Amino acid sequence: MFDKLLPAIEESMKNDSGSMPVVFEGLDQIREKKEASAEMSVHSFHELFYLRSGKVEFIFENKSLILEKNTTLIIKPNTAHKIRVISKTADTILLYFGFSKPNNPGTAQPSLESFLEFAGSETENVTQDYGNPSFIVLSGTYKKNIGNLLERIVDEQKEDEVNKDLMMEVLTVELMVTLSRAMKKEWEESLRVRNGKARELVLIARDYIDENYERGITVAEAAAYVFLSQGYFTRAFRDEIGVSPMSYLMKKRIEKACELLENDEIKVSGIASQAGFSSPQRFNVAFKKLMGMTPLDYRKTKAGRG
Repeated sequence: MFDKLLPAIEESMKNDSGSMPVVFEGLDQIREKKEASAEMSVHSFHELFYLRSGKVEFIFENKSLILEKNTTLIIKPNTAHKIRVISKTADTILLYFGFSKPNNPGTAQPSLESFLEFAGSETENVTQDYGNPSFIVLSGTYKKNIGNLLERIVDEQKEDEVNKDLMMEVLTVELMVTLSRAMKKEWEESLRVRNGKARELVLIARDYIDENYERGITVAEAAAYVFLSQGYFTRAFRDEIGVSPMSYLMKKRIEKACELLENDEIKVSGIASQAGFSSPQRFNVAFKKLMGMTPLDYRKTKAGRG
């Protein structure tokens, strides 16, 4: 039984995430106080640095960064950097990871990988932590969970237990989900004090709705497109656009439906899916609520038969 179950679990994780995170190496070590080396380090994969205790300085080509206890730093691939230990010692965990694309990726929630790409494409600073798209600093409420997962990954890698590879995959996926949640929370917190960026993201999401409403997208998908929770996105969208994202989405679909209804050759029953509704019943209810009449009555009115 297990020979069929375990591959099924692995395949499910791949389909759910859209890409399989893979840890190449995990190291925990005590670093002594010393000056940074003269040469910069550059890696072709993501680097996750977690500081258990002490204080260190990361030096990049155009910026330096001081890290203290329980802080996580994610460095994107091909980013030149070096480290200097400031305190007497620094207890650290270092993880090298990447993303392996499955042959048939599913339509998943945005992953850590896609968030990193999104943050990397931003040209304006979001906060001090997000100011350089080459690295992201996390030190918020998820820091304990991140630390615990890193400890388990490093311990698992050292041992040779049964199903070690599967356990590494499970822990790594959990770590990626936790990192994604941590970054989303800090992302939203930063937007609360930078209304200009929140407005920009709402407009990006509105454009996404305009371009995709016909294919049955949801408000949750629009929120996820700009890496916001649905609750925060709904409030920000209403503040900027004047209506809720659901109302805006319904209005776009009804406008499309009205356009299609003027063509007598298209059956009313077929217009629902073309306008992005999941069923004719939902289409009829939404249309009557907004237009005050059924789709068929609207067609008759436009044809002068009302």
